[in-house]
Amino acid sequence: MADLSNLKFDEKGLIPAVLQDARTREVLMVAYMNSEALEKTVSGPDVWFFSRSRNELWHKGATSGNFLKVVEVRPDCDGDTLLVLANPVGPACHTGNRTCFFRDSLAGSGELKAAANVLDELYSVISQRKRDRPEGSYTTKLFDDGTPRIAQKVVEEAGEVAIAAVAENGGSTSEEVADLLYHTLVLLAATDIDPAEVWAELEKRRK
Repeated sequence: MADLSNLKFDEKGLIPAVLQDARTREVLMVAYMNSEALEKTVSGPDVWFFSRSRNELWHKGATSGNFLKVVEVRPDCDGDTLLVLANPVGPACHTGNRTCFFRDSLAGSGELKAAANVLDELYSVISQRKRDRPEGSYTTKLFDDGTPRIAQKVVEEAGEVAIAAVAENGGSTSEEVADLLYHTLVLLAATDIDPAEVWAELEKRRK
């Protein structure tokens, strides 16, 4: 059982929790926990909250399938706020967006976005296409065609990248690499591989 003695819950027995992507450090959402939700979260593997609107425990993802897999839980310096690092399975926001903070910036350009964030956001969209299969979607067609066809597309796109690079066509190479990354993410989703596994392997190669 988690030691909650140094935490400061409010008069309703709640404490705010800031959810952050453990890989990209992007802030995903802010919610509240009571002591039971926190204990369940610390026990893992999923994040739990207390829903103030429904006045009940909330197992994030139980309905949508968009779980948050716990990596670490840290209190702040005053013990009145929690930082929860988690690996999201699908979009964190109920709107279908990767993060609840998707609206236009109130200050600054709002244009900064890490490459890993872009790929993770794209993977979230691809995963949703896999679940919902909207008509007219190219991604849906790829999933309907099956994993062998998706794998074939990855090979084809890799060839296009090589041809563009040899031709020293920078603009075309960028477009072909984008196509290769997209089809690779579709292949990962088709084979139920989380991109986090790929990022972990790349991290090893920096050492």
